[in-house]
Amino acid sequence: MSPRPPSTGPTAGGHRPVLLKEVLEALAPRDGAIYVDGTFGAGGYSRAILEAADCTVWGIDRDKSAVARGRELAAGYAGRLQLVEGCFGDMAELLADQLGEPLDGVALDLGVSSMQLDQPERGFSFRADGPLDMRMEGAGERPTAADAVNSLPEAELADIIYTYGEERRARQVARAIVAARAEKPLTRTGELAELVRGVVKSPKGPKGAKAIDPATRTFQALRIYVNDELGELHRGLEAAEALLGPGGRLAVVSFHSLEDRIVKQFLRVRSGQQAGGSRHAPPSLAEDAKDPTFTPLFRGTRRAGEEECRENPRARSAQLRAAERTAAPAWPRRQGEARVT
Repeated sequence: MSPRPPSTGPTAGGHRPVLLKEVLEALAPRDGAIYVDGTFGAGGYSRAILEAADCTVWGIDRDKSAVARGRELAAGYAGRLQLVEGCFGDMAELLADQLGEPLDGVALDLGVSSMQLDQPERGFSFRADGPLDMRMEGAGERPTAADAVNSLPEAELADIIYTYGEERRARQVARAIVAARAEKPLTRTGELAELVRGVVKSPKGPKGAKAIDPATRTFQALRIYVNDELGELHRGLEAAEALLGPGGRLAVVSFHSLEDRIVKQFLRVRSGQQAGGSRHAPPSLAEDAKDPTFTPLFRGTRRAGEEECRENPRARSAQLRAAERTAAPAWPRRQGEARVT
């Protein structure tokens, strides 16, 4: 078959993959290669990779509904798109019996998807009322955001909101939550958002830009906590390091400073550069110098251009970091990680 030119348009449901052109340039898809789209979502990256080369893609997503929707897309690629339900941090275990050779590329698009935000019943968004859930899996044994706000001690809530949301008024928000839940449990996104808005003033954005909703940082913090997103990112980066073969490419798109800091620090250390201190990076990363396992493909990050930002506002905060795997052995994987650091 002849690969088609990569599509940059919206996928099912109107979802537009962010920084798609830049991600494809970083991965440089080629015939016969094997790639992992660790955050499959609506399949935007997977589709573009498959259309750029006669290759195979393994799409991973912890959201059952994303995997189910992907079956229709997979049907059009004659076995070249394989879908797996699970967390990308577990990709080594998920693909242990599937891969006969090292990977040629891994793409990660971090955070919550626009489709999940657009579904009030998932509880991610403060713009439409819904159950206070926020689990990316959509169900299961993982505690919900409602479980967190109604059961965690005030000090722990404040730590979560400050650390994961970078909310300066975290203590005041936590105090308000504890006072409100003493009257009745908080179960809806709308009531939590209104509570936070009563405590936090609307932050001022750049001139001419819309002000950020005061509930943004608290909702981000709870979502990251509920889904252990930063621990997942650490595990995913290490898993990609272990699975990629020499010359394989890693491309990671992040949307806020906590994510980007982890990716930056990981690639900085793994490329043999001097490790700088970070309260979000475990000390073990800087211990015992080893042979570099990655070479950055470019300095710093790539960001979306003005046209993409106009067409897709989500792209405004997106940053891409990318690196190429060396032939050095992967570093030992760490065991476990505390939720709040």
